[in-house]
Amino acid sequence: MDLADRRGIERDVYQPAEDSALLADVAASVVGPDDLVLDVGTGSGFVAGRIAEETGARVIGSDLNPHACRRARERGVPVVRGNLTEPFVDGAFDVVTFNPPYLPTDPETEWDDWMEVALSGGETGLAVVEPFLASVGRVLAPDGVVLLLASSLAGVEAVVELAVDGGFSAVALRDDSYPFETLTVLKLIQTDA
Repeated sequence: MDLADRRGIERDVYQPAEDSALLADVAASVVGPDDLVLDVGTGSGFVAGRIAEETGARVIGSDLNPHACRRARERGVPVVRGNLTEPFVDGAFDVVTFNPPYLPTDPETEWDDWMEVALSGGETGLAVVEPFLASVGRVLAPDGVVLLLASSLAGVEAVVELAVDGGFSAVALRDDSYPFETLTVLKLIQTDA
């Protein structure tokens, strides 16, 4: 692959930032070496790669973006192209991690490309979080947990309410504040499993 092709992929794949580092840090402290982990929306594979390297756990990534799948594979992350948890069997994963697209976006200013898919959470910032929470319980093993990154831009309280309405209890494991937002990693456990 030449440099021009590489730059095209980099423009089409979300690059790790503060949110990615926070989720990776927290996940590495929670995941055990015997866990099977699904990193939804793996992007470049940064979070999945860190979890695997730091814990020894088996980690699989998933992403809708074919460029992200390619990039994650280059990083050594096994990855499945698919939407959220759809490609996976029931009860498979001990831990599911997700750094969702959470930027509130006006529909009239969306840019209709892979970076929009990676960043835009729709008008409320929750357009991807809602279907994720509706589907993730299906792929969790008994006693499985979800580590979900939430932003004050979309409303951490709103994410917690959606999780509780979806049959989860939610605990904030860590908050990091920045001038433009506060990021929180939530640990979700099914209450009706």
